[in-house]
Amino acid sequence: MTKKSKTTKALTPATKPVKAVKKTTARPAVKKAAPKVVVTTISALVDVGFGNTLYLRGEGPGLNWEKGVPMNCVTDNQWSLAIAESARPVVFKFLLNDETWCAGDDLVAEPGSTVSFKPEF
Repeated sequence: MTKKSKTTKALTPATKPVKAVKKTTARPAVKKAAPKVVVTTISALVDVGFGNTLYLRGEGPGLNWEKGVPMNCVTDNQWSLAIAESARPVVFKFLLNDETWCAGDDLVAEPGSTVSFKPEF
């Protein structure tokens, strides 16, 4: 009698070749530099008299042609106004007590500049 022997081997699934996975590490966050705030400063060299105020009207941040913005009195004959966040030229005119326009054409200040004018009323 011939004896048959059975082998009991566990079947193993065929292995697939695995691609090497490259681990990536997160890059440190690059901080963007905060954009510089562009300030345009407009000054007027004029004595408007006691009790009067110089105003500015025009096109630019915080300005319009309907209602003036009061300027700050620096000295007896110097008035100033700083306009922030201006990316385009500021077009404006001076007004005495927000009623009387200065003589001449509209004035222009480039963004980030400091300009002085001598308005006449």
